[in-house]
Amino acid sequence: MRWIFVNASAVMCGPAEGGPVRHPTADHLGIRTGIGVGIESEKKGGPYTVAMLAPDYDLLDWLHHLFPQKADEFTIDCGGRLITPGLVDCHTHAVFGKPRLEDQARRARGEDYKAIAAAGGGILSSVADFRTRGEDELVALTRARLARLTSLGTTTVEVKSGYGLSAEAELKALRVIRRVAGELGITLVPTFLGAHEVPADFRSRRDAYVRLVIEEMLPAVAREKLARFCDVFCEPGVFALDETAAILSAASALGLKAKLHADELDPAGGAELAAKLGATSADHLGAVSARGVEALAGSSTVAVLLPGTLTFLGKSRQAPARALLEAGAIVALATDFNPGSSPTGNLPLILALAVSQGRMQPEEALIAATVNAAWAAGEDDDRGRLRVGGRADLVVWNCRDWRELSYWYGMPLAREVYAAGRPCLGPFAGISSADSGADELLSPRIF
Repeated sequence: MRWIFVNASAVMCGPAEGGPVRHPTADHLGIRTGIGVGIESEKKGGPYTVAMLAPDYDLLDWLHHLFPQKADEFTIDCGGRLITPGLVDCHTHAVFGKPRLEDQARRARGEDYKAIAAAGGGILSSVADFRTRGEDELVALTRARLARLTSLGTTTVEVKSGYGLSAEAELKALRVIRRVAGELGITLVPTFLGAHEVPADFRSRRDAYVRLVIEEMLPAVAREKLARFCDVFCEPGVFALDETAAILSAASALGLKAKLHADELDPAGGAELAAKLGATSADHLGAVSARGVEALAGSSTVAVLLPGTLTFLGKSRQAPARALLEAGAIVALATDFNPGSSPTGNLPLILALAVSQGRMQPEEALIAATVNAAWAAGEDDDRGRLRVGGRADLVVWNCRDWRELSYWYGMPLAREVYAAGRPCLGPFAGISSADSGADELLSPRIF
């Protein structure tokens, strides 16, 4: 089977060389004009790969060779629109129950995190709610949310557990991710985050909870092959450096790669630990120190920035994107989609915030949400770029210039979205953007 995408204003192919990008420039985007994209599957219903990046007339000849009488049925006219690889969201907490609406109102009244938690809010309120919900209900919630993310141009999503904080509930969250991955067709990267917080019943014996994570949760996750990564919220008052190192060392011994929530609120050495451990990524970094910036720049650990989180929390500062980029760190962007501090799955919105609040250049932001985010998600060279032989994840946008993706902030610009050639949004998917999961997402019956 073959499809071709023609009449595009331009195609973003990504860097010519493999690997992540330090010091991104516009050249790394691989913007090409006068070409289209041909995709092909070896069998009906199978995944599509990119077969050609070539002028339209070559694509039409290639298609006519196989379908001389029906070529029009397999031709997608982009109408002068931009084509890019599917975006990669490398940090989300999409498996949760209800939103934390009261937390936002309390923050607006000036209450801090501790006061909100003492009033019954915060992560532990999501934990209490999560534990009451069955797996099927959580699958419905997560499917709807991720369908919405996909409709906005994202085709690869890292998804964490972390609202269970018991062996049974954490495994339930990871099984939800596996089930949804099989239903949606996009790429979901599962991460175990049992060390998201110390649950209420372990507050006076936190060492026992660390042992529970290491001795019971991690072996169960590894046995069922439910996760590719292990993440730890490394922050004063949550998990200390030594606790984080112990958990991640145990995870590594079981074949799980390391991630860290690092230096989000205080410069506590999380970035340095991530670099020392060879972690795949250090995420948040809102308060990373100069030493932490230097450590990340001298390592292969991806610095994942989450500008939507600090914006939603009303913070005046952002992670030092410019310092990280100029030092030579590998920088990625993600939504941090979660019910408390970043309830958005709109990755193009995050690009706009990275430019306006983080002082990133548009090309730096776009590389950070494609190629570098793919590395942070462990997907290496097969996501975030369009290359012959690579997976056919691509988006046709309602714009002509790639800079518009970080300009029209908050606007839903994706016209058509394809994951491994499977249409997820647009006329070929048989749905419209108003019908892409938003109604299910917002329906009271599934909250």
